[in-house]
Amino acid sequence: MSPRIRQVVNDITAALLFGLALALAMPQAYAGMISADHEERARVKTMLERPQLATELERMGIPPQEASARVDAMTPGEVRELAGRLDALAAGGQAGTRDLLLVLLVVLLVLLLI
Repeated sequence: MSPRIRQVVNDITAALLFGLALALAMPQAYAGMISADHEERARVKTMLERPQLATELERMGIPPQEASARVDAMTPGEVRELAGRLDALAAGGQAGTRDLLLVLLVVLLVLLLI
């Protein structure tokens, strides 16, 4: 092997070893999803504490403690879905745009069929 090729191979080997040493010496950071399950669960439980909802649940035969226990037993996906539905509800129980469009579509279909 010529001295020039040997020098290039030595330089490449040294650079690779230096890069490997740097890669192994650097601490690794693991990025994971931060769960918002506790916040969403607390939001749902706060909604259960509202007087109107509590009286409606009692009228249906569900005591507030049992409703809270049922929320605790929900999976994170179920809690996320329920919290999303609560966020989507308009204040005061007003219908949203999607609800109005759906009602309008049903009325038009009924009128077309008659």
